[in-house]
Amino acid sequence: MRLSDPSPPTISIPQWLAQGLRAGFFLKPRLDATGPTPLQLVLLAVITTLIELCAARFEVAGPASFDVRAWLSAWWPTCVLVLLVWWTLAGADEAQWPARKLGGGMAAWFALWFAAALPASLVSQAMGGLQARSILPQALGTVPWLAWSVYVLLWAWTLAVALRLAWNFGAGRSRLAVLFAGMACVYAVSVWQAPEHVWVADVAEVPERPVLHLSQEVFEAQQALWEQLEGSIVAGKPGVANVYGVVFAPYAAEDVFLRESTMVGKVLGERFDAQGRVIHLINHATTAQTQPWATPANLSRAIGLMAQRMDRERDVLVVYMTSHGASNFQLAAQNWPLDVDSVTPQSLRKALDDAGVKNRVIAISACYSGGWVGPLAGDTTLVMTAADATHTSYGCGRLSELTFFGRAMFDEQLRQTHSIEAAFAKAVPVIKQREIDAGKPDGFSNPQISVGPQIAPVLKALAQRLDGS
Repeated sequence: MRLSDPSPPTISIPQWLAQGLRAGFFLKPRLDATGPTPLQLVLLAVITTLIELCAARFEVAGPASFDVRAWLSAWWPTCVLVLLVWWTLAGADEAQWPARKLGGGMAAWFALWFAAALPASLVSQAMGGLQARSILPQALGTVPWLAWSVYVLLWAWTLAVALRLAWNFGAGRSRLAVLFAGMACVYAVSVWQAPEHVWVADVAEVPERPVLHLSQEVFEAQQALWEQLEGSIVAGKPGVANVYGVVFAPYAAEDVFLRESTMVGKVLGERFDAQGRVIHLINHATTAQTQPWATPANLSRAIGLMAQRMDRERDVLVVYMTSHGASNFQLAAQNWPLDVDSVTPQSLRKALDDAGVKNRVIAISACYSGGWVGPLAGDTTLVMTAADATHTSYGCGRLSELTFFGRAMFDEQLRQTHSIEAAFAKAVPVIKQREIDAGKPDGFSNPQISVGPQIAPVLKALAQRLDGS
């Protein structure tokens, strides 16, 4: 009578974890056992899941809440992976894993996979946690090509571990190719659907924002505002260069632009003797019946109105623009439900040229605003920007009081001097230090300035006159 060979013993959970981690670093598991018991498989899933949840909590620096719905919705890739692995191992070489006939093949693969997937996952979560605490550069999450490069490397690591593990189980090349394609599709769909994080940072409850309601009264008020403006611009002093101002803040969703544009208007009035000669264009729900809207058409209209009132050869027109900026050098505009087009440096240049304004001081507080310098610069123009053409500026978030540029340049330096060039020179190192202290992710904003040779003496004489008064 012939006796059958005894089945290999089942190993312990720590051994499964240890061999799974070996697989996570592309080493062949050292196993001579049947597949895990059902209880072992469940415990392995629970243990590795708890490890990942704890690591994911590290990605949020402050108080956070656990989102059960987001956690459950993230399990669908595992369900698809079960089918892929079952099909892949169904054609595996029996000699590679004798217990496959007993159903141990797929169970053993997953027992190892739970731990094998941990290294790449923990590296990703550790980087996120270090970045959230400003230990790693935040550019890893804000510079698109860098963020995607890191993500692709970690994804490739995970995928390579899965393929290597399936190969260790005797899967053939054709089935490995299908497993590769299937997992790639699963990951692609996961990225496309943008799954939510299981830990969500707790934020203080903020009051409900005011909403713009378009009505006949609002439109009539806007029209009346322009009629009032046309008769309210104060005449300049004869024989000297007077300052006129147009302040433009087209992004209604951030209160910082309302505060900053209001501050700049006051500084022009108080420090540059421009009371009664500043037009404030602003998009905000609270100013719909008190201030003209900041639209491209109104910007051209305001510049034209100032050109009619000023001495276009002697006086100086200051245009200050504050908003979010894009890498295509368009100034973001939003005033929902009103549709507002973006402003470009070319459209601003055309408005100034059409109005015939000679002496121009233009300041743009926005990301990538250095791209405005070239189109706007000229012999009779001073252009200064909050950043160069390749960097973001800082301080335009929901909780910001003023942008870093507006605060340093107008609220601080121009309250101490009437020289725009001197104020800019002193503001730049202040901005740089504040950005370093705040952990700005993409490096120094690098504010820019261009001073035309013909406007420089005009501004110098203006500063001397104001200093004397």
